[in-house]
Order: sequence, then structure tokens, then C-alpha cells
Amino acid sequence: MKRHLVIATAAAAALIAGGTVTAAAVSSDAGSANAAPGKQLSAQPAAPDAGSGTAQVQDGRSSIRMQDDDANGQDLREANAAKVTAPDAAAAALKAVPGTVTGLDLDTDRPGLVWEADVLGKDGKWHEITLDAGNGRVLNQHVDQDEDDDAQERAAARNARTDAAAAARTAAPHGTVTSVDLDDDDRGKAVWEVETTTKTGKEHKLLIDPQSGNVTTAPAHDSDDDDNDGADD
Repeated sequence: MKRHLVIATAAAAALIAGGTVTAAAVSSDAGSANAAPGKQLSAQPAAPDAGSGTAQVQDGRSSIRMQDDDANGQDLREANAAKVTAPDAAAAALKAVPGTVTGLDLDTDRPGLVWEADVLGKDGKWHEITLDAGNGRVLNQHVDQDEDDDAQERAAARNARTDAAAAARTAAPHGTVTSVDLDDDDRGKAVWEVETTTKTGKEHKLLIDPQSGNVTTAPAHDSDDDDNDGADD
């Protein structure tokens, strides 16, 4: 994922804007250490207008607990543990913020196993959404305040005929989709980069044209590094 932003400021703003209802939801979470993982709190903040970017602070934890230990096979463990597919994650992200999904990444973070989604909202803002990889529930969402985004990336997202979900479905026969990214950094032309992991742990990278949907197979992600682990270290 290209867009990362510390959420503390957004979360604090949400607490201020949410008033007593939001405060009640957060205090309930803080005081319920024995609550079942993944269970929504009974006191929830009022739902913001779609695309407003107000941080959604719930219990913040994935129903799939997993630690990122950077060990070999971590990608395979994540792919096997996820219950929400990339297309379903895209749909959940768009339900939270209508617009265009430009990136999806299955990752283990502090909350556990999550899908991290980038959405160019209909409001013209970039939104970052963290989704539970076990049930698709929104764990957090906030607006990326970075004003230096690429106008070409915006245009590519708006003009793409093949969306992130369709790109993921196209790549699915090659394994479990773990990453989808609309990339134009190195080519001057936007392309969906989709990474998959097979049941045996083999990784593939597929390049999918956002206009035609045509697929090109690229070398497996970091295949050279994987084959030579320890040789260069």
C-alpha cells in the first residue's frame, strides 16, 4: 500500500466531533477488556455521511489474531487465514466510502489480520480503510491529508474500465489474491498489479490492463530473493 498515515490525529478528531455518543463507545471499549474479539460495541458513534472521512473507531481489532513475525511463509499463513476475499474487501470498502478502490493489501498489523484499502472517494478525497479480514467489518477509516498526490493516479482511477474487484477475480485462478494496486510509477501507463499466493506458497504477480482487462504474467514477487535466502546475507 502506498498511502500510510498515522491515525491518531484523525481518531482524536472523531472523538471531539462525535460528542458523548462517541465517547461512550470508546470508553465502553476501554473498559471491556474481556469482551469477545470482533464483537461490536453496543454504543456506537453516529454514522457519518458517506465519504466524510470521519474516523470509525470501534474496537479496532481483527477477529483473526495473527502476529507479523517476518518469518518465511508469513504470506502463505495470511492467505490461508483470511476469510474475506479481495473482491469482498473492495465491496466492503466501497460500502463505507463510495468511490473507486485503488489499492488492497492483506496484511498483519497491530489489530491482527486485516485488509487495508485505498479509496478515491466521490468527494475527491483519498480514504484509507482498515477492514477485518475475518468478516469485512470496518475497523478504522480516515482521510489521507497528503496534498501531494499524483493527478495521473486520480485520472487512471476514474477512467479505469476494470476495477480492483474485477482485477482480483481475474487473478484468482493463480492463487489467493493478497494485494491489488493501481500502479503507474514505472511504466507511464496505469496497470493493476495483483499478487497471489498458491496453496504451496508460490507467489505470482499479474499485470492487468485497467482498460482491456488483458493479463500479463510477471515474475513471481521477490522470487530471486526467496531462492537465494542466506546467499547474499
